[in-house]
Amino acid sequence: MLKTLSIASALACAALVADARPALAQQTLNLSLGYFSVRGEDARVAGDILKADRNFLTFDINKMSGAAAGGEWLVPLGGHLEAGAGISFTRRTIPTVYTRFTNRDGSEIAQELRLRTVPVALTFRVLPLGQHSGFQPYIGGGLGVITWRYSESGAFVDFSDRSVFRNSYVKSGTRTGPVALGGIRFAGDTASAGMEVRYQSAVGDLDKRFAGSKIDLGGWTYQLTVGKRFGR
Repeated sequence: MLKTLSIASALACAALVADARPALAQQTLNLSLGYFSVRGEDARVAGDILKADRNFLTFDINKMSGAAAGGEWLVPLGGHLEAGAGISFTRRTIPTVYTRFTNRDGSEIAQELRLRTVPVALTFRVLPLGQHSGFQPYIGGGLGVITWRYSESGAFVDFSDRSVFRNSYVKSGTRTGPVALGGIRFAGDTASAGMEVRYQSAVGDLDKRFAGSKIDLGGWTYQLTVGKRFGR
């Protein structure tokens, strides 16, 4: 998927460069499509639910990574600075089974883990080559407000008597944390295209129904952007 997106981005950027006049400082509506990669098991916070569940469930934490889509409004603040406000969406479900327990008939005891996040990011970017360049590398950062929902659904083992029951446990909330980003953008008078890497960090709180007390919401987003530019 990333290879296909990279090829498409390269073609879009080449078209913009070939046909673009010098870019003007303009507001931009960006649409993005990419891949959100969760933090690995060794990097997750203490008490994280996915690390805790790995003690008795069999699954790969990296399978919680998946597609991300979003939009962002960018406003120039002088020749080399830009402010942005955006929202994105990710949702991923992974199947799991109990590692050391099975049903009486020998079948697996299965459940699903699901995480949905909707980050809203308020950011600033520094553009070393300025707003008027057709080639615009940038770095920046800001604050992320992440609305999240985590659930575990399916069959569960009561470890006191090893009985099996079905249930669904859900917890949701909103957390804030830092955002860092960097990328490149090819800008014309009416359109832009580029590639960006973004990192977010935040931790949600769970309750006693879950094996862990935290859910690590941090990770990396690798995305392509296409923008419509407005004004002069």
